[in-house]
Amino acid sequence: MSSVLDFYKYLHTIPELGHQEFKTAAFLADRLEKYGFQVTRNIGGSTGIVGIYDSKQPGPTLALRADMDALGSMVDGVVAANHTCGHDAHSSMVLAAAKELLETNAIQKGKLKILFQPAEEIGTGALSMIKAGVIDDVDIILGQHVRPYQETPMGKAAGAVYYSASTRIIAKITGLTAHGARPHLGINAIDAATAAITAVNAIHLDPALSYSAKATRFICDTSVTNVIPDEANVTWDLRAEKNSTMKQLCEFVEKAILAGAATVGATASVAIVNPIPAAEFDQTIIDVLKKSIIATLGENGLQPDIFTPGGEDFNFFKQYKPTIQAGFIGLGCDLKPGLHHPAMHFNLDALPTGVAILVHATKQILG
Repeated sequence: MSSVLDFYKYLHTIPELGHQEFKTAAFLADRLEKYGFQVTRNIGGSTGIVGIYDSKQPGPTLALRADMDALGSMVDGVVAANHTCGHDAHSSMVLAAAKELLETNAIQKGKLKILFQPAEEIGTGALSMIKAGVIDDVDIILGQHVRPYQETPMGKAAGAVYYSASTRIIAKITGLTAHGARPHLGINAIDAATAAITAVNAIHLDPALSYSAKATRFICDTSVTNVIPDEANVTWDLRAEKNSTMKQLCEFVEKAILAGAATVGATASVAIVNPIPAAEFDQTIIDVLKKSIIATLGENGLQPDIFTPGGEDFNFFKQYKPTIQAGFIGLGCDLKPGLHHPAMHFNLDALPTGVAILVHATKQILG
């Protein structure tokens, strides 16, 4: 129990941004080597870490994945790293589980791979690991995330967290500059951007589907106030419970932006940025995780599956290797006031529970 708390207390003091997790990765890699794993560092030219333990007996290859990066928070006008999403907790639990599994000689067949992944928050960390080939031989992959108290209370856990697809669409809207006294000679990019936002807001997909599309950033500044602006940049945040819905939503949003800008004579170029897929899990693995939750917390500790509009780049693993069996646990820990909040905190007593669930699940698969 003390190991996971010690790991967490140290990692919490060295938050690092995506692809810059140098101290974090070094600490995790050093510990894995100490415990008996074959370790590869700097995966994909970044900070990713892979630890392998081969039982030398026939069996599946199971990966336990944890993210390492912190969020960037604005403090006194400067962006500073801050662990406000619990990735330090995730890494601590996976490291403690790895340590316990080898110390107790629990791996009796197959291979155990420990994946410490960079840059989940910016959506590029899982892809860097995938492109480096780390899941080529993986049959099963498990992940875990601490959950807000409103969703999963302390003493409970969910056997599956169904994250939604999330996408950013960025539009550069181009009009025609003119003097403020002669607006008829120009095309106001603000008017065009406003028309594009209104057009996106008017999109209606099947109401039985879960989705949203909303403008979250609008930049237009000529630095003076008597000029018709000729350029605006607008970003939309898109969410959808299913990947098929996201595909349809992106198509509709792109058409709406182009058509909206055109209503005042402007043009627009549209870029889809950092699309993250929705979760697709395997019932066999979900059943394993639920059994482990019940074994750890009792029947009352298992809560229904979670469906969230949040995104998680763990879902790239299944997208890029459809044959991989994936599962993802939601851990209750009395997390308040919410994920990504500058004052986020949670009950550290939940960390040993997360370790126990991972250990139990691994034993079911490789024991």
